[in-house]
Amino acid sequence: MVRFSGFVLIASLLARPCLAELGQLDASPTLFTVLAALNAAGYDAELSSPANHPLRQMLRQHIALKNIPVLPELKKFIGLHRQKNDTAELSQYISFGLSVAGPPDFEYLTRTVDRPPDILPLDGFGELLAQFHHEADIDDLWVKAQPAINAQIARYHQGVTDAVFNVNVYLRNDTRGFLGRRFQIFLDLLGAPNQIQTRSYGADYFVVLTPSPEPQIDDVRHGYLHYLLDPLSTKYSDNVMKKKSLIDYAMGAPALAEHYKEDYLLLVTECLIKAVEAKLSKKPAAVEQALAEGFILTPYFYEQLPAFLKQEQSMRMHYPEFIDGIDLKKESQRLDQVKFAAATRVRRAKAPAAVEDPRPPELTGAAKDLDEAEKLYLARDVKRAREAYLKILQSQGERPDHAKAYYGLARIAILQKDPALSEKLFQKVLEYQPDPQTKAWSLVYMGRLSDASGEGAQAIAFFKEALTVQGASEGARKAAEKAIETTLKR
Repeated sequence: MVRFSGFVLIASLLARPCLAELGQLDASPTLFTVLAALNAAGYDAELSSPANHPLRQMLRQHIALKNIPVLPELKKFIGLHRQKNDTAELSQYISFGLSVAGPPDFEYLTRTVDRPPDILPLDGFGELLAQFHHEADIDDLWVKAQPAINAQIARYHQGVTDAVFNVNVYLRNDTRGFLGRRFQIFLDLLGAPNQIQTRSYGADYFVVLTPSPEPQIDDVRHGYLHYLLDPLSTKYSDNVMKKKSLIDYAMGAPALAEHYKEDYLLLVTECLIKAVEAKLSKKPAAVEQALAEGFILTPYFYEQLPAFLKQEQSMRMHYPEFIDGIDLKKESQRLDQVKFAAATRVRRAKAPAAVEDPRPPELTGAAKDLDEAEKLYLARDVKRAREAYLKILQSQGERPDHAKAYYGLARIAILQKDPALSEKLFQKVLEYQPDPQTKAWSLVYMGRLSDASGEGAQAIAFFKEALTVQGASEGARKAAEKAIETTLKR
């Protein structure tokens, strides 16, 4: 079985580090089994897409002809754990597949407290998967799938090698300094096409890619940059947080995802990544696009990268100086002139015979009122935002709509430094049947308020409750995880 591991070109040019430290481009028998079980149990996401790999349909047909006693129970389990959309559905099982040992037992690799929150509801799936693996003779299917898997790996190999090598050279990354850490790329041929899933678990960083008409090399590079740069913002967090006042500008960027507004370290890292990508791709226009979307420090990093290249240190050594060089006054003056975009520019993997996505339906009623109120809040037009949210509460709307209105008013109270009122309003959110995202973020905010008032135990209880909310956004989950870690360190 052919495997391209360690990126041979890199190993030959960068001091010949251990191959495992550089990562692998491979397929996972564990993920293969998980996705085989999903397909057998009714995972039909984009089944008619021409971008699917033929192996997916062949496997489904093969399994349909077999007698698999556990299949009804497996279908019931998966049916009880449906998510709000196909991407979220796949995501939780990708997380599971990366958190367990391989066949035949699929036992967890960590204690319950250390497991990703999105797999906690999947307790019991491992036992069903082990039974399915045996009854469906997945080992035989895995062997038969190797020619297709090897062909896909070969398709990615040169592009991945070049991308990782170019990043290492640009950032002067000596891979010998990454003992104990792993960057792992898994290709999965059984999932819906054009999916890009990334995970960071402890010392391991994963990129999982499903079939696509063209290799998704840019996404691999993006993941590798996170693998290299995420630890730096954490290590030098004191330096980074001295510049946090700039986040006020990011808070007013409607297109910026909420988890960046909640995690300044993550925002700074993403700004740097976008600057490096713009340099490597020779696309300076991408800097202005990033700034318009709320990545407020991308222009600064982009302007400073030439100076970095002229000195001798690696990015790991130069990073504190890079951060300390941020001139708050100068950057504030730059950001004062920015007109932020209303929405982010979505880049999708290219698909054959693609047709344009239909326009989203026009919002009406309470949904339209909430959208307008949220835009006012993001623009920090506090007076009009409050009036808009209060108007929603005065209407005969659904309880979840009123929950969102209370959520908006609670965040306004935070802006106005009224924690007591904010806490009461977040409590009202929970009383009004909020949707999962609103509920999870309300619990995160309540945890932060408790933490700020010195009630650490109560804060952790709120954060942990946020992690149990089914269908919560990844941003809320990450914010709760980080908050628990930070609170426990005090």
